[in-house]
This record gives sequence, structure tokens and C-alpha cells, in this order.
Amino acid sequence: MNLLKAMQLMRARMEVSAAAAYFLSVASYWVPGPVLRWGRSYSDLPPLTLEGIRDRVLYVLKLYDKIDPEKLSVNSHFMKDLGLDSLDQVEIIMAMEDEFGFEIPDTDAEKLMCPQEIVDYIADKKDVYE
Repeated sequence: MNLLKAMQLMRARMEVSAAAAYFLSVASYWVPGPVLRWGRSYSDLPPLTLEGIRDRVLYVLKLYDKIDPEKLSVNSHFMKDLGLDSLDQVEIIMAMEDEFGFEIPDTDAEKLMCPQEIVDYIADKKDVYE
């Protein structure tokens, strides 16, 4: 065994033993406690309604820079009426995922072509019926 390999082997052993010593020192005084969650808390929000979902969807769409708010309605088709392309549709779906806090699968996202379809989809997933 040459000198370089011997030094690498010694270094690896020292790193493993240093990591083991650190783990044992931490484990000896660690006491389990409550788990803190970092993120949004939705418990303070009022229950969702179809009107509330519709308002939030339209609000997010009005903030999108490629959509003219004057042309936007609940039944506006993203590509035919608003002149958006498929990448814009992906960005819209991502914004809706952020707004409502859940992921929309790609197979479902491809079918959402107007705001009303997004409202219906979210209402179905969140069990909102009026």
C-alpha cells in the first residue's frame, strides 16, 4: 500500500469516528420535544365557498401580467380568448397551486382551459359544493 492510499484511509477513519463521536454526544443529552411546523396555518381561514374560490382564481389571473383584466371573465378560454400559450397555462396552474396550497397533477392541469374549470376543479378537490 502506498503512502497516499494509507493517508486517505486514515483520513476516512478519522472522519467516521469524528462523526460518530458527535452523534453520541448529541444523542446523550437530546430530549424529544414538540415538533415545530414552519409554514402556513390554514385553520384561521373561513370555510371555502364557490364564490370565494371564484374570486381568488380571478384575482390571481388579474395579477398575471399577460392577461388583460378587461378581457377576463369566468368563461374566458386561456388560448382562444386571452391569447396565452401552453407555457402561460403552466404558470397559471403553478400560481393556483401556490394560492390554494395543493398540487394539481399534470394530467388534470392539461384539461383546465378557463377560470371556471379551475374553480370547479378546486371545489371538487376541496369538497366545496353549494
